[in-house]
Amino acid sequence: MPPIPKKILARQHEITADFRREVDQHIADIVAGRATEMWEVRDLAARLCIHPTHLSNTLKLTTGHSPCFYFEARIMDAARALLLDPHHPVAAVAATLTFDPSNFTKFFKRFQGCTPKQYREQAWAAQRAEIAEAVTI
Repeated sequence: MPPIPKKILARQHEITADFRREVDQHIADIVAGRATEMWEVRDLAARLCIHPTHLSNTLKLTTGHSPCFYFEARIMDAARALLLDPHHPVAAVAATLTFDPSNFTKFFKRFQGCTPKQYREQAWAAQRAEIAEAVTI
């Protein structure tokens, strides 16, 4: 099999970087309230002016993962960060991320292995333990 030309490889990595940048910006917009609907992969592909199948194939080739993998990981990063704030009830975090509370709990548990409430309690317990350890030193 002949090697893939450098120009094609460069374009694949450019698409991957552009995709990640668009996802990061969209999640930031969701969290900040500047966007109210979560995009789908086809919406991101349209923003990049490429076909969704081409986007999916390119990401699988360059990263080994589907577009959803990175998108869901960024949603989880945002969810974990929002859950650390005691002033945001779990239902408000779900709404911020455009989920209803039940679906958010299912989504979160699938990726984190525990419910949002359990995650929050574990994180707070860890923070309290760090503070207690710092005080005793």
